[in-house]
Amino acid sequence: MTDPTPTPLPQDSASPAEAAPKDRRRLPPPGVEFPKTIKSFVKRAGRTTTGQAKAFEEFGPRFVLPYTPSAINFEAAFADSTRPEGQKGAETPPVVLEIGFGMGDATAHIAALMPSTNFLCCEVHEPGVGALLKRIGEQGLTNIRILQHDAVEVIDHMLPEGSLDGIHIFFPDPWHKTKHHKRRLIQPLLVAKLAARLKPGGYLHCATDWEPYAQQMLEVLNAEPLLKNTADGYAPKPDYRPLTKFEKRGLRLGHGVWDLVFVRK
Repeated sequence: MTDPTPTPLPQDSASPAEAAPKDRRRLPPPGVEFPKTIKSFVKRAGRTTTGQAKAFEEFGPRFVLPYTPSAINFEAAFADSTRPEGQKGAETPPVVLEIGFGMGDATAHIAALMPSTNFLCCEVHEPGVGALLKRIGEQGLTNIRILQHDAVEVIDHMLPEGSLDGIHIFFPDPWHKTKHHKRRLIQPLLVAKLAARLKPGGYLHCATDWEPYAQQMLEVLNAEPLLKNTADGYAPKPDYRPLTKFEKRGLRLGHGVWDLVFVRK
């Protein structure tokens, strides 16, 4: 008859809790805590094309800035940007931060439309960075600089308070499921940081095609004491923001798009 008494584990064997893969996945390595801050991005799968890789090689050294945990020197970062004729020696050009530019369509369009404004753009998605670099080369743009890094850390460590003239956040991930709403980018803590980094009169422009997220954005932005809405609710689409191909398709299908434009008091 088999002895029902369980055989004790050897001294150097893993305990059942340590041995279960499911349990191990829930625990961080010894001495390491899970991050508790919200990231401005989620890594997406994607393949960098040959053209994008070539653009990285050719234009990356000039237009992609290294992340450093110290205040950025805008004059040095945009030192070789070309100013329109008649603007040489003028006052320091305005700087607009863009968070999450995707494949860079709108970014390149706006930068071409506003050549006397410098654009500091954050995106971690490598194909998107490559695509924007490709557009920079094709269109001869000089007023864009890219930080391939989490925008929250860029805001915290590289951007002093009162240093920005504008901020663009177009179509951030809406995180549709209720349990994922905490992952949304537009949250009170981040909005407070953004508002503090705007100069008085500087603007924050957000856009989304998901109405429940638009409602949350409006609530969060209205609650920030440093910001004032430029409209009675949602704003008309500013002329500088182009329609994306997804937006055009959505409008044809009857879907809405909501713009919110607030200014620093």
